[in-house]
Amino acid sequence: MATKRDYYEVLGVAKSASVEEIKRAYRKLAAKHHPDRNPGDATAVQTFKEAAEAFDVLSDPDKKVRYDRYGHAGVDAGAGGFQDVGDIFDAFGDMFSDLFGAGGGGRRGSAGPRGRKGESLQTSLTIELLDAAVGCTREIEIEKHVSCVTCNGSGAKPGTQPQKCDYCDGRGQVIQSQGFFRVQTTCPSCRGRGTTIREKCTECHGQRVVGRSSMLEVKVPAGIDNGMQLCLRGEGEAGENGGPAGDLYIDIRVKTHPLFKRDGRNLMCEVPITFAQAALGTSLDIPILTGKHHITVPAGTQPGEVFRLKNQGMPDPHGGMRGDLLVEFHVEVPKKLTKKQEELLRQLSELDDKQVSAKRKTFFDSVKAFFTVNEDTE
Repeated sequence: MATKRDYYEVLGVAKSASVEEIKRAYRKLAAKHHPDRNPGDATAVQTFKEAAEAFDVLSDPDKKVRYDRYGHAGVDAGAGGFQDVGDIFDAFGDMFSDLFGAGGGGRRGSAGPRGRKGESLQTSLTIELLDAAVGCTREIEIEKHVSCVTCNGSGAKPGTQPQKCDYCDGRGQVIQSQGFFRVQTTCPSCRGRGTTIREKCTECHGQRVVGRSSMLEVKVPAGIDNGMQLCLRGEGEAGENGGPAGDLYIDIRVKTHPLFKRDGRNLMCEVPITFAQAALGTSLDIPILTGKHHITVPAGTQPGEVFRLKNQGMPDPHGGMRGDLLVEFHVEVPKKLTKKQEELLRQLSELDDKQVSAKRKTFFDSVKAFFTVNEDTE
């Protein structure tokens, strides 16, 4: 009789390994040596059974204690009971469903096919920035499949019922055996539904669903941003076999605004002022989301200078603090001057030459020194 390998060695884990580590190691080996992935490979089948036996012992606290104390002798009565691959599928079918899906060697049984959630749908909704600032309600129209009202989603003619599929006995799955190998696949006759329709509904023609145009009300929360997504649960395609409907995902698009630029929760607004207003100071009304706001521009305001208005930006859609409005002043240079304006500007220019500011003087002193150095090197 061949000597059994140490179970910790089989799974490649230490004696101190946690249950989760043991499970993770087994899943990895099961995926690698699964018979469906290694058709005709007897060695893979043997490794698959060996790993299952090791997992059966080490994942059970009581068996693990006995094995750690007495070795294989302490668990022989409760281990090694996997005569073929089918026994393993019976014991750990849920795990294989996670690894390979419905057709990957799940637990055997007489239960019919499970209900399946319907497909999700996706659409888009375009709104104005001011709507995004306060929130809004919009209606959208979508095309989707809904359960047929005439046959109540059975697909059968009213007064009749779908019949249990004879090919799979209503399971929706069939198992083909070849020696040690058992492959579970979707029933080719009923396509996994477990039933067949002898007399079809005249409305849906046996498809169980019909196409419909639906008007839905969408509540858009305040502060939503371009590229965010809303989800309407249960507004997607109809489910199958009594499963729930899918979901509807709505991509939000916020139009650009002629006055405001958005940067997250903050808004930016560029306000033009004249040279005289910048130099002498002024007061004016600027736009905000709720209307207008009176602001004082101090004398000597520089081009590009930014003033921050607290809490005048966009609200946070997740309930955080509202953003700010950043007002940037842009000094406009007139392209055409009246004779009076030109005369006054020339007078100002002459005054500028006589009364040069310290900063301006430093700049021109640097320019003069630069030219002098270049002349000396020529």
